[in-house]
Amino acid sequence: MAKLVITHAVADVERWLKGKDERVAAIGAVGTNVTDHVAADGSNNVAITADVHDVEAAQAMLTSPSPETAALMESHGVLPPVTTYIER
Repeated sequence: MAKLVITHAVADVERWLKGKDERVAAIGAVGTNVTDHVAADGSNNVAITADVHDVEAAQAMLTSPSPETAALMESHGVLPPVTTYIER
């Protein structure tokens, strides 16, 4: 299983943190152990890590998000760009 790391900024960290359960459900289709991280410097930069069992599906979900995923990202205040790292 590969480790997935997603980084981006958000409009409001507290608002983003409230969406944890929705993020877990969305990413749960391709991975487990979804964990939220906030920047230690107090900025609005955040990261998500997950163990992915389907790397191709994870990449597709993030590069071409479905309308539902895009709406979820918008509702959580995600600000582009979204950078994805995958353990190889």
